[in-house]
Amino acid sequence: MGIFDKFKKNKGGDKKIPMPMYLYDDAEINELDKYIAEKFGKFDNVFHELISPDVHLDVCMIPPTEDEPYQKLVTMGAGAYKMAIPDKWKEYDIDHAEYVIYVPQDWNIHSDDIKDYWPTKVLKDTARLPIWCDTWLTYGHSVQADEEGTPYAPNTGFNSVVLNYCEKNDDDVRIELSSGKVITFYELVPLYPAELKYKFDNGANALFDLFNEKGIQFKVVDINRPSAV
Repeated sequence: MGIFDKFKKNKGGDKKIPMPMYLYDDAEINELDKYIAEKFGKFDNVFHELISPDVHLDVCMIPPTEDEPYQKLVTMGAGAYKMAIPDKWKEYDIDHAEYVIYVPQDWNIHSDDIKDYWPTKVLKDTARLPIWCDTWLTYGHSVQADEEGTPYAPNTGFNSVVLNYCEKNDDDVRIELSSGKVITFYELVPLYPAELKYKFDNGANALFDLFNEKGIQFKVVDINRPSAV
């Protein structure tokens, strides 16, 4: 069952079962908007979500720059939901999260063809996983496309992502809003099936070390990159 299969019509008619909405207030949105522009770059374009069954999940589209010649897609809305963090991790203030994926500067992010759209879909599916499955995500956690491990699109062998710390100038990208919510930003790193298995067997740190040892660039999506395993 897909995560959206849970959003069913009820037996009494054609109305859908209502879901609670988790939303930032206006002050939080303004603070996040400013923080994203400061940390990732100014942006004029946003994928505005038209139907939001749980969180209102927009995606900020940040254009490439000379210093960072790739596009940045950053969610804004996921962090309004408080994840079900185990007690032993609560002291780290990782209850709220937003997610980031980087794509090449010539990637057609406006296309609705799955070969172009899958990075955006991965962002949205990952952001909603904690809500639909009553779970939590943090560094080192991974998310598959589906239970069978199907690739995201016909033009790639990637079938999963692992969460990495999002850092700028050696500092973690996280913000404490005036409301008290601490929002942590995570980069999504696409993986091949063998890399996902390696991560399960050895841990995320070992996988990232392997990327670095082999000189494999993994920050920006590259559908032609070699597998580290």
